[in-house]
Amino acid sequence: MDGVLSSKVPVGYIEVRAFAHATEDEEKVLAAIRRVFPPEVADNITFRKKRLSGHYGNPITLFEAKIRDQNHIKAFLENLASKMSILDKENLNNSIKQHLDKASLYIRLDKQAAYLNQIRLCTADPIHFRIHFKKSKPEEIIDACRKLGILP
Repeated sequence: MDGVLSSKVPVGYIEVRAFAHATEDEEKVLAAIRRVFPPEVADNITFRKKRLSGHYGNPITLFEAKIRDQNHIKAFLENLASKMSILDKENLNNSIKQHLDKASLYIRLDKQAAYLNQIRLCTADPIHFRIHFKKSKPEEIIDACRKLGILP
Protein backbone atom coordinates (compact mmCIF):
# COMPACT_ATOMS: atom_id res chain seq x y z
CA MET A 1 0.00 0.00 0.00
CA ASP A 2 3.00 2.26 -0.66
CA GLY A 3 2.35 4.86 2.02
CA VAL A 4 -1.34 5.16 1.17
CA LEU A 5 -2.26 6.30 4.64
CA SER A 6 -0.41 9.24 5.99
CA SER A 7 -0.50 9.84 9.71
CA LYS A 8 -3.69 11.87 9.15
CA VAL A 9 -6.71 9.68 8.51
CA PRO A 10 -9.68 11.43 6.81
CA VAL A 11 -12.11 9.60 9.14
CA GLY A 12 -13.59 11.09 12.30
CA TYR A 13 -15.00 7.87 13.75
CA ILE A 14 -16.28 4.41 12.93
CA GLU A 15 -19.45 2.88 14.32
CA VAL A 16 -19.83 -0.88 14.29
CA ARG A 17 -23.05 -2.79 15.02
CA ALA A 18 -24.10 -6.41 14.82
CA PHE A 19 -27.06 -8.44 15.95
CA ALA A 20 -26.87 -11.78 17.73
CA HIS A 21 -30.11 -13.64 17.12
CA ALA A 22 -31.55 -16.16 19.57
CA THR A 23 -30.11 -19.04 17.51
CA GLU A 24 -26.59 -17.59 17.63
CA ASP A 25 -23.92 -17.79 20.31
CA GLU A 26 -23.31 -14.21 21.51
CA GLU A 27 -19.63 -14.91 22.19
CA LYS A 28 -19.14 -16.18 18.61
CA VAL A 29 -20.85 -13.09 17.18
CA LEU A 30 -18.59 -10.88 19.29
CA ALA A 31 -15.56 -12.93 18.17
CA ALA A 32 -16.62 -12.47 14.52
CA ILE A 33 -16.84 -8.69 14.96
CA ARG A 34 -13.46 -8.53 16.69
CA ARG A 35 -11.79 -10.56 13.91
CA VAL A 36 -12.54 -7.81 11.39
CA PHE A 37 -10.13 -5.62 13.35
CA PRO A 38 -6.38 -6.08 13.78
CA PRO A 39 -5.70 -7.72 17.20
CA GLU A 40 -4.22 -4.56 18.74
CA VAL A 41 -7.47 -2.74 17.94
CA ALA A 42 -9.87 -5.59 18.71
CA ASP A 43 -8.49 -5.87 22.24
CA ASN A 44 -9.22 -2.18 22.89
CA ILE A 45 -12.82 -1.95 21.70
CA THR A 46 -15.59 -1.88 24.27
CA PHE A 47 -18.94 -3.06 22.97
CA ARG A 48 -22.24 -1.93 24.42
CA LYS A 49 -24.80 -4.69 24.64
CA LYS A 50 -28.54 -4.04 24.23
CA ARG A 51 -31.32 -6.56 24.62
CA LEU A 52 -33.99 -6.26 21.94
CA SER A 53 -37.04 -8.23 20.85
CA GLY A 54 -37.55 -9.45 17.32
CA HIS A 55 -40.74 -9.30 15.28
CA TYR A 56 -42.12 -12.40 16.99
CA GLY A 57 -40.78 -11.56 20.45
CA ASN A 58 -37.59 -13.56 19.95
CA PRO A 59 -34.61 -12.22 21.91
CA ILE A 60 -31.96 -10.32 19.93
CA THR A 61 -28.76 -8.83 21.30
CA LEU A 62 -27.30 -5.74 19.65
CA PHE A 63 -23.56 -5.12 20.00
CA GLU A 64 -22.40 -1.56 19.28
CA ALA A 65 -19.11 0.32 19.49
CA LYS A 66 -17.79 3.68 18.37
CA ILE A 67 -14.11 3.98 17.51
CA ARG A 68 -12.58 7.45 17.72
CA ASP A 69 -8.90 6.64 18.30
CA GLN A 70 -7.10 7.69 15.08
CA ASN A 71 -4.52 4.88 15.37
CA HIS A 72 -7.30 2.30 15.72
CA ILE A 73 -9.18 3.80 12.76
CA LYS A 74 -6.03 3.76 10.63
CA ALA A 75 -5.27 0.13 11.57
CA PHE A 76 -8.86 -0.93 10.81
CA LEU A 77 -8.86 0.78 7.40
CA GLU A 78 -5.50 -0.74 6.46
CA ASN A 79 -6.76 -4.18 7.52
CA LEU A 80 -10.02 -3.72 5.59
CA ALA A 81 -8.20 -2.58 2.44
CA SER A 82 -5.68 -5.42 2.58
CA LYS A 83 -8.23 -8.20 3.21
CA MET A 84 -11.05 -7.12 0.87
CA SER A 85 -11.05 -8.96 -2.45
CA ILE A 86 -10.67 -6.98 -5.66
CA LEU A 87 -14.16 -8.23 -6.65
CA ASP A 88 -15.68 -6.78 -3.45
CA LYS A 89 -13.81 -3.51 -4.04
CA GLU A 90 -15.15 -3.35 -7.60
CA ASN A 91 -18.70 -4.19 -6.45
CA LEU A 92 -18.49 -1.48 -3.78
CA ASN A 93 -17.12 0.96 -6.37
CA ASN A 94 -19.97 0.17 -8.78
CA SER A 95 -22.63 0.79 -6.12
CA ILE A 96 -20.78 3.44 -4.08
CA LYS A 97 -23.60 6.02 -4.25
CA GLN A 98 -25.89 3.57 -2.41
CA HIS A 99 -23.31 3.26 0.37
CA LEU A 100 -22.86 6.99 0.96
CA ASP A 101 -25.07 9.23 3.05
CA LYS A 102 -24.00 12.68 4.16
CA ALA A 103 -20.39 12.26 5.32
CA SER A 104 -20.58 8.51 5.94
CA LEU A 105 -19.73 5.33 4.05
CA TYR A 106 -21.85 2.34 5.05
CA ILE A 107 -20.37 -1.13 4.63
CA ARG A 108 -21.86 -4.49 5.57
CA LEU A 109 -19.53 -7.40 6.16
CA ASP A 110 -20.38 -11.09 6.26
CA LYS A 111 -20.61 -12.20 9.91
CA GLN A 112 -19.91 -15.89 9.11
CA ALA A 113 -16.87 -15.05 6.96
CA ALA A 114 -15.59 -12.67 9.67
CA TYR A 115 -15.71 -15.52 12.19
CA LEU A 116 -13.40 -17.41 9.80
CA ASN A 117 -11.03 -14.39 9.61
CA GLN A 118 -12.22 -13.34 6.15
CA ILE A 119 -13.55 -9.97 5.06
CA ARG A 120 -16.38 -10.18 2.56
CA LEU A 121 -19.21 -7.80 1.72
CA CYS A 122 -22.76 -9.09 2.17
CA THR A 123 -26.30 -7.92 2.86
CA ALA A 124 -27.86 -10.79 4.85
CA ASP A 125 -27.34 -10.66 8.64
CA PRO A 126 -24.14 -8.58 8.39
CA ILE A 127 -21.82 -6.65 10.65
CA HIS A 128 -22.68 -2.99 9.96
CA PHE A 129 -19.99 -0.33 9.68
CA ARG A 130 -20.52 3.40 9.44
CA ILE A 131 -17.28 5.12 8.50
CA HIS A 132 -17.78 8.83 9.16
CA PHE A 133 -15.46 11.01 7.10
CA LYS A 134 -14.27 14.49 7.99
CA LYS A 135 -15.22 15.60 4.46
CA SER A 136 -18.82 15.43 3.30
CA LYS A 137 -18.82 15.69 -0.51
CA PRO A 138 -19.34 12.28 -2.18
CA GLU A 139 -16.43 12.89 -4.58
CA GLU A 140 -14.09 13.64 -1.66
CA ILE A 141 -15.15 10.49 0.18
CA ILE A 142 -14.77 8.35 -2.96
CA ASP A 143 -11.31 9.85 -3.53
CA ALA A 144 -10.35 9.18 0.11
CA CYS A 145 -11.58 5.55 -0.21
CA ARG A 146 -9.39 5.08 -3.30
CA LYS A 147 -6.39 6.48 -1.45
CA LEU A 148 -7.15 4.19 1.50
CA GLY A 149 -7.32 1.18 -0.84
CA ILE A 150 -10.97 0.36 -0.09
CA LEU A 151 -11.91 1.16 -3.70
CA PRO A 152 -9.92 0.17 -6.81
